[in-house]
Amino acid sequence: MKAGIGLGIQLSLGQESPGQEEGASQRPKEGDLLVRVGDSTVTPLTPADIPVRGKQTMAWPMDPTDKTVRNGSRLNRVLLLRLDPEKLSPETKSRAADGVVAYTAICTHTGCEVTEWVADEQLLVCPCHESRFEPKDAARVVDGPAPRMLPALPLKLTNGTLVVAKPFTGPVAFEVQ
Repeated sequence: MKAGIGLGIQLSLGQESPGQEEGASQRPKEGDLLVRVGDSTVTPLTPADIPVRGKQTMAWPMDPTDKTVRNGSRLNRVLLLRLDPEKLSPETKSRAADGVVAYTAICTHTGCEVTEWVADEQLLVCPCHESRFEPKDAARVVDGPAPRMLPALPLKLTNGTLVVAKPFTGPVAFEVQ
């Protein structure tokens, strides 16, 4: 009875139920869709939604069943880029969907967000300490203090929509300063 009253109070206050809150913090799972950060319509992204050779698109994974957007942890923020599939390393190409690659948006150095794109060099850059990552080659570090590459989020296409194929390739974590 107490649990029912607590749930009723949460719902009356406009709060999510505990299950939804936990789902929002869960890491991306196989089968999750991707939705643009800030998109209140939570429309699943397709490769056509990602600019070719343009700036990265920030996204959140979303449970396709109950539509829970996994934005309860900033460690779930994903950056998407659409690149020429012929220029991707074999490892990166195996994780891409129609040239779209996905990596964590969290820098492995101190946890800042990787928000910059240097178009002429085709590199991702963390603005905090200038770590540079090569998205065509598994987001390996090409310069700066980041200790390791950005974990990738393997993708696949299902009915033309970008879908998470597997969990991140490594832990989404950073050095504590």
